[in-house]
Amino acid sequence: MDSSVAARGKESVQKRSPLDLIMNQLRRKTSFTERKKTSVGRLFRPSESSDRKNGGTPEIKESDLSEGKENKEPERESSITAEESGSVVGWGRVKQFMQKLGKTPHSHNLSLSHCDLTATDLVELATLLPFMSELELMELSWNDLLGGSLKALTAHLQHVEKLRMLKLCSCRLAPQDLTALGEALDCIPLIEVLDLSWNVGIGAGNFRHFTEQIQPENRLKDLRLVDCQLSETDITALSEALPLLSGLEELDLSNNKLSIKGMENLTSSFSATPRLKTLKLSMCGLGKDHLSALGQAFRFITALEHMDLSCNKEAGGGLSTLAANLLLLTHLRSLDMHLCCLTKDDVLTLVQVAPSLKELRELDLSSNKSVGDTLQNLLQSLPLSQMNKLPLNNCDLSDSACQALATVMQTLKRLESLNLSWNKCVGENLREFLEPLQADCKLQELRLSSCNLTTEDVLHLESACQRGALSQLKLLDLSYNGSVGDGGWTSLFGKAASLKGLEELDVSLRPSASLSVSPWLPALLEALPQLTSLSRLSLQHWTLSSAERDKLEKILSKKSAILECDRLNTPTPKAAG
Repeated sequence: MDSSVAARGKESVQKRSPLDLIMNQLRRKTSFTERKKTSVGRLFRPSESSDRKNGGTPEIKESDLSEGKENKEPERESSITAEESGSVVGWGRVKQFMQKLGKTPHSHNLSLSHCDLTATDLVELATLLPFMSELELMELSWNDLLGGSLKALTAHLQHVEKLRMLKLCSCRLAPQDLTALGEALDCIPLIEVLDLSWNVGIGAGNFRHFTEQIQPENRLKDLRLVDCQLSETDITALSEALPLLSGLEELDLSNNKLSIKGMENLTSSFSATPRLKTLKLSMCGLGKDHLSALGQAFRFITALEHMDLSCNKEAGGGLSTLAANLLLLTHLRSLDMHLCCLTKDDVLTLVQVAPSLKELRELDLSSNKSVGDTLQNLLQSLPLSQMNKLPLNNCDLSDSACQALATVMQTLKRLESLNLSWNKCVGENLREFLEPLQADCKLQELRLSSCNLTTEDVLHLESACQRGALSQLKLLDLSYNGSVGDGGWTSLFGKAASLKGLEELDVSLRPSASLSVSPWLPALLEALPQLTSLSRLSLQHWTLSSAERDKLEKILSKKSAILECDRLNTPTPKAAG
């Protein structure tokens, strides 16, 4: 029994049936050129941080990258020169490789996530690297057959010395992969972003295989280790390596259970990373002692701009140990503590500190019920004129809290996102929030899901649209408000043409509901051609006939918009005889 427990860290979620092991051995020996392409979707495990809400280093988009110049053909692959690296024939091989995987080749961006790559494919990819000398981003995530074979690729990374972003999420990396990756850092001196998230093999004391290879000359700025099942030994190895990562600007350890000792070791090493701007510790099991250790380390990372401590339910009641040192973070722009079970005293402690956070732009205290009783105090202490994001969903807002927020709406001149979902008091009070909004309103996201909205509330929303107060709106979420009458929807869609920038509209019902779209569908159909930016329309759990759905799909197909709709009216069978 003891031996199985000791081995759990190494095997973890990588356990497979005997048949899986046999099949995967066969697949490892088969190149993609010898088998039919099988693209199997993977399920991402989000970490409430953002991907979904995401700050940090911006992603390189394929659309932003241009094709590299083609040069002359190399005579021999074993001795590639700079001029020969972009040859027509060589780039043709790259195109063939990418196209057989259903991907489009780009000279700066190699994106091969979810391609079911094998070890043999890595060898073939390695032979193509000399023809990709302009490569800046390499994405090999969600290919879980690559584990144990990464050295076949890393041994040739010297051909892509301009690489600055490498993503290897969920590749079942093994200790030998970590060693090979660490050794290869010298070959890619410009590397700035390294994402190893969702590789449980990094944990159980294995992370040292990587950290022991790090050299002080590296330029790494962004290290992501989300959900790698890091142990206290791994966190210690990271802490010891931080002096070699003095240029680090973003560190994401979300979804890793941190011990008190591990947290103390980590935070004591922050003195070596004075440039740290983003720190993400979402869902790390942080409690009062963790917050105390973190607070004491703030004096080392005064450049911090973004901090995510969300989904740490044990943190409730411990904000006082952290808040006093928050005063040192004079550059803090966003603080995320949603779903932390904050107490009323926690929020009041934050109220005392907030006036000193003059750069604050985003504060997420959503899914903390205590906010409902303290919102008025909080609003008085925040730099409202510069706030651009204020999530207050599921905060148990009271009528007085709603009134307090309505009073300051005109002050929130830069507000781009307002989330009041799952606060029942918003119903019958929406007018108070909307009337202060003027034509210069910058609101882009308005979420009012499950707010007990009435027909009158929607009529006030229509009025705001008509006077141009929501002209910059890109997302409108009115889902789970079944109490709105048909007249409300008809009137709203009748004025929806003013929402020309709207990209997402959600008026879904609860799964238990069963209402027909027929009374207001004509108004929606008339409005859709004028919503030129619409890319997603969600009408889940509304009842449509086949003809009604066909009409919707025909209009939406012209703008390549997605229709989310899961219910059709089916004729009731006639009784026999």
